[in-house]
Amino acid sequence: MRSNLDRLRHTLFYELLLLAICTPLLSSFLHQPAAKVGGIGVVLSLLAMMWNYAYNLAFDKTLIGLGRPLYPRGFRLRMIHAALFEIGFMAVTIPAVIWWLNYTFWQALALDAAFIVMVPIYTLIYNWGYDLIFPVSVGDMVEAGR
Repeated sequence: MRSNLDRLRHTLFYELLLLAICTPLLSSFLHQPAAKVGGIGVVLSLLAMMWNYAYNLAFDKTLIGLGRPLYPRGFRLRMIHAALFEIGFMAVTIPAVIWWLNYTFWQALALDAAFIVMVPIYTLIYNWGYDLIFPVSVGDMVEAGR
C-alpha cells in the first residue's frame, strides 16, 4: 500500500502533467491564449481534486446508509459510481468553461465530452508509468497485508 506522501506526490504529478500536456494542445486547438487555457485548467484541476474527495466520501456514506458493503464493488456499481462522478463534475465544469472561455453551452459540452474520453486513457497510461517509476516496495506490500 502506498504512503500518504506517495499518494500526494501521485496526485500532484498527475495534475501537473495533465496541465503540461493539455495547455499547449488546447491553446492551439481552441485558438485561445495559453494563459487563458492554463488558467481554466488550474481551476478545473483544483475543482477535480476537491470533487473527487467529496464525491467519494458521499458515495461511501450513501452505500453505508443503504446498508450496502463498501467492498467488493462489482462492475455495475463501479459504472454507476463513474457515471455519477462525471455528471456531477460536468455540473461544475460546463458553466466554468462557458464563463471563462466565453463558449456556448454546446461548445462547453463538446469540450467536456472530449475530456471524458481522453482523461481515462491518460489516467491508464499515467498510472502504469507511475508504478514503473515509483514501484511499491516489498516492505510496503508486506506492511499492507497485516
